[in-house]
Amino acid sequence: MPQDATREDLLSLTQKLLNAISAADWKTYEQLCDPSLTCFEPEARGHLVEGLGFHRYYFDLGASKSAVNITMVEPHVRVMGDVAVVSYVRLVQKLGPDSAPVTSQCEETRVWQRRGDAWRHVHFHRSLP
Repeated sequence: MPQDATREDLLSLTQKLLNAISAADWKTYEQLCDPSLTCFEPEARGHLVEGLGFHRYYFDLGASKSAVNITMVEPHVRVMGDVAVVSYVRLVQKLGPDSAPVTSQCEETRVWQRRGDAWRHVHFHRSLP
């Protein structure tokens, strides 16, 4: 597969993953992620989290009631054989408690592994500014 097509596929998959997170779409999230997914994220309080159970809790809380828009700013894709790293700043636009628009951001790195014809999300690191 040409490098540009792989890059676009990975960006599309990452956007699909972010949309699933925003919509609390567990089915899509589970399809995209390896069951042994690992991560470092603020909610894990400095610990490496393994598996999907930790994340399921947040999906079970449900999606935001307001419209949400997610933008990946300046995504960088690096493919190394059957592994790819996608890094970007995630901007999240939504309505705050007073119905005024607010934008938050975080820095993310997502690691994907190709298995056969499909990419699976296997690790991520998310940091707040």
